[in-house]
Amino acid sequence: MKHFFLMLLMVSSAILSAQPKSNSDIKNGSISGRVMDADLNEPLPYVNVIIKDANNKIITGSITQADGTFKVDKIPAGVVKVEIKFIGYKTIEKEINIGRNSYKINVGDIYLSEDAENLEEVTIVAETSTIQQKIDRKVVNVGKDLTTSGPTASDIMNNIPSVNVDQQTGNIALRGNLNVQVMVDGKLSNIPTAQLLRQIPSTSIKQIELITNPSAKYNPDGMSGIINIILHKNVNVGFNGNVNFGLGYQLAPKFNSSIDMNYRNGKLNFYGSYGNNISDNINTGILTQTESGLTQLFDITDERNSHLFKVGIDYYINDKHTLSFFTNQNIFDGGAIGETELIFGDMSSTNQLQIFDNNNENNSQQYNANYKLDFDDKGHNIELEVDHNIFENDIFTDNNFSGFGSRPDFDEFTETDRVRTEINLDYVNPLSETSKLEAGLQARLFENTIDYSSDGRVLNEMGNYIPTSTNFDYERNIYSAYASYSFQKNKWSYQLGLRAETVNVDALAIDTDLTNDTTTDFPFENDYVQVYPSAFVTYEASEKNSYQFSFSRRVDRPGVGQVNPIPEFNTPLISQFGNPELEPQFTNSLEVNYTRNFEKGSLTTGVFYRLIEDEINQGVFVDRSTLGSGRVILRIDNFDNTSAFGFEVSSNYRPTKWWSFNASFDLYGRTQRGFAETLDPTIDNPTESDIEFNEVEVDNLIYNFRMFNNFKVTKKLSLSAFAMYRGKDTGLNFEMEPMYFVNLGLRYNFLEENRATFSLNFNNVFDTQEVNITSERPFNQEVSFVPEFKTIFAGLSYRFGGGKYRAKSRKRRDNDEKSGGGFL
Repeated sequence: MKHFFLMLLMVSSAILSAQPKSNSDIKNGSISGRVMDADLNEPLPYVNVIIKDANNKIITGSITQADGTFKVDKIPAGVVKVEIKFIGYKTIEKEINIGRNSYKINVGDIYLSEDAENLEEVTIVAETSTIQQKIDRKVVNVGKDLTTSGPTASDIMNNIPSVNVDQQTGNIALRGNLNVQVMVDGKLSNIPTAQLLRQIPSTSIKQIELITNPSAKYNPDGMSGIINIILHKNVNVGFNGNVNFGLGYQLAPKFNSSIDMNYRNGKLNFYGSYGNNISDNINTGILTQTESGLTQLFDITDERNSHLFKVGIDYYINDKHTLSFFTNQNIFDGGAIGETELIFGDMSSTNQLQIFDNNNENNSQQYNANYKLDFDDKGHNIELEVDHNIFENDIFTDNNFSGFGSRPDFDEFTETDRVRTEINLDYVNPLSETSKLEAGLQARLFENTIDYSSDGRVLNEMGNYIPTSTNFDYERNIYSAYASYSFQKNKWSYQLGLRAETVNVDALAIDTDLTNDTTTDFPFENDYVQVYPSAFVTYEASEKNSYQFSFSRRVDRPGVGQVNPIPEFNTPLISQFGNPELEPQFTNSLEVNYTRNFEKGSLTTGVFYRLIEDEINQGVFVDRSTLGSGRVILRIDNFDNTSAFGFEVSSNYRPTKWWSFNASFDLYGRTQRGFAETLDPTIDNPTESDIEFNEVEVDNLIYNFRMFNNFKVTKKLSLSAFAMYRGKDTGLNFEMEPMYFVNLGLRYNFLEENRATFSLNFNNVFDTQEVNITSERPFNQEVSFVPEFKTIFAGLSYRFGGGKYRAKSRKRRDNDEKSGGGFL
């Protein structure tokens, strides 16, 4: 850690010392005046007034006061340029000569007119969603039509090209792969991803970025890349806000609400928000082992009660210095209540029943501080950010069993404490109008402790269930540096980057037999250094045609769940454990995209290829402690190198004034390697010698088609229809049947300036959406799950406040707005 801070200090000192000193020849010239809104004929406060020399180099500057007046002193003699610049207004530039008899100049009233093309007011949201292909990402601009699809980010994600959300677990996949990082405004969160997506109101989302080949500036984690959710930011002067309510129902109610508020005045910007997600979710299912006739029935109610609070402040010290702080606090209380029943064919006397009551409480805290210094040249800046996250989670499960030969009841308790600190120092220097240098340092410090105890889960060699406990400590520290250089020549744009990282992993698992008071240690260390290059090339053949090529190297570091030796879940037939000795998986990715712009829309196509080293996948083992019971154990491991490829096409088009649509098709192919043990269920009194070990290789080809239609009936009323077809998905140990469904929606705007919106949507209209799975390893099985797919949702949103003028915004590391309001 001390080496990182030494590097940070050296780089900061070098950058700051390289800046030009103050000009000793500055005279006491001054320019004053007043800035007015041309339409309202009212003063404009907090407008940027910039003084430049004849070569467009910034000399000094100021901002207007509450009454629109300004005065800038210490201006040298000669010809200077006065630039009046304000977000959402057209920039005005005047040339003034300061000299003998005219050192103090008053320019009078200057009138600014709104610039409709660059207006960045939070309340202006497009009616329909659009898709843009940029040099290193695909950007989905979320319109009002898409927010009709549901109350949360999780609900609208399936409408996004290349993205799939498992409606049972909430797990999200990009390009058919679960190894994806989900960020909000460029930041990771300690809140579990599924919980996080259900917490963000869909109306708070401005854009969704799909970064499938991230540049060296980003962390290289995640094989399939990054999904970055950008929230609306309220940078209006005065008091402004939004409030949302939503209610969904099929078998149980699902309620969510949110409010976000912003107050901007002078140099201070205060913002805060609160949101909740309160729901019961019922899931039923059946598993049948076709050879043995064994059937397992599931009936589970998942309870979720989540509350998210955010408070923040931005302090605009002056035109060059910005200081910001915010904190997120998330409180979750939920769990699952249910039962699983084992039915042994016609032998009802041998049936077994498991009833479980799971209680899950967690608390997530985030504290963020940011300082930004803008130098004289436009776009030239340095930014220091510290982000500290704390996550605490307690899970208690009461397991009760009944029936012939069933195991004793037992309780499980898991306590998780997780701390992550991230320190970023980023430097940006636009070397010229066509080139830019970006560089930075980063430290990511991660500590995770899990304590697990059970009063009788483990079966010992004597055939008795004994109380045990496991303590698992996992620490991972990553120190990295990156540099990226971009330049443009004629119709070609290039961006080259390199990131270097040193990683230190230290883990220790301690199993304790509470009966004999004996312990077993499982230590693991893994230190490595890696470099991650990236390259992007764009060719703008014309205004209508553009081509992109990109390459990047990425890493999938084992997640805490994948290395955790404590059981993730238990049922009478399945247990899942992590692997503390899991190694990282590396991916080299190539991608080519083509974009065609039409008068009424656009079309983007692309292909990609990935070479995957030390693939992380799942192995299936027969439970040796209960041979012949049909129980299996799932465990993650590393396998040989493999590959993946894909093809995508997406479009947005407006055939008429009243109809617009987004459509996409994607196809992914992947070779997966793993292993599975099998045991012939017809063998009486089997032994370990009867277990057959199989190395498995599966070629999986999956495709998705989706189409979202928006129909504008009147200026206030719109209708929507979404259809999706997901092809067959083949894994190492399962095959999921195709899935298809249709959702319908309605949106109505009312009150003055359409401040209020009512939305109604009906999911899975034709009741076709269900999960059907077949498996041959380790046993021939058929599984069917029926969650609450056929839901009805009604929502109401209202925006309030009258602040018209936009304030200066600070920027985050990815050059998107960061200040003011919004969730997370």
